[in-house]
Amino acid sequence: MTEVVSNGANGLLLFNLGAELTAALGLLGLTLAVVGIYGVMAYAVGERTQEIGVRVALGAQRKNIPWMISRQGLAIVGVGLALGLLIAVGVGRVVGEFLVGVGPTDPLTYISVSLLLSFVALAACYIPARRATRVDPLVALSYE
Repeated sequence: MTEVVSNGANGLLLFNLGAELTAALGLLGLTLAVVGIYGVMAYAVGERTQEIGVRVALGAQRKNIPWMISRQGLAIVGVGLALGLLIAVGVGRVVGEFLVGVGPTDPLTYISVSLLLSFVALAACYIPARRATRVDPLVALSYE
């Protein structure tokens, strides 16, 4: 009897399937965000190769270069998080009746998702920033 209730067409099967599909789409969205941030940051580092080479040639500390690159990525992420939170609150109020076990303005959900996205974005910024520290000033100055 419990098998029919939990796995039947009117039972939890559709609810579980919907939850799994939502989780899969969420992971896909997170992956696309990471790839997008990495792509933007890699392009920005490539465009600033000469600038980084000049800074290193003039005596800039190599340990300061990743922070300089990551700051640009964090600015992008900050704007995206601010807009995303505003949109999420608006959409949450509209679909609040469909949410189960969480409110439309649950602060724990917003904080945890914001921290997760910030951490993932910082990790996506780290690789291009780390690559920027290895720029040889002579190669960067002749780079076109």
